[in-house]
Amino acid sequence: MEDKNELTESAAGRAAEKTEPKRRRQEKVGLVTSDKMEKTVVVRVERQVRHPKYRRYIRKRSKFMAHDELGAQIGDTVKIVETRPLSARKRWRVVEIVQKAS
Repeated sequence: MEDKNELTESAAGRAAEKTEPKRRRQEKVGLVTSDKMEKTVVVRVERQVRHPKYRRYIRKRSKFMAHDELGAQIGDTVKIVETRPLSARKRWRVVEIVQKAS
């Protein structure tokens, strides 16, 4: 009898694992630095990191290639979201143009 109880408890545990919510996709806001490709833009994202020794804040930059169906241009501020791999280097997608270039 105890063996059946153990089996049903483990099955219930697996069912609970499947109903857990999925991980939220990462979102970043950055500046479009290149729109030379078709349906792809390069987005530069800046962040501030505290230096471990000197305790001053340093600006770090990262470049992401993002799929763009909205038609963002150089100088636009855009919001990008993580997505499945679309090509060898493209794993982000433009979801919103926050501010158009003036």
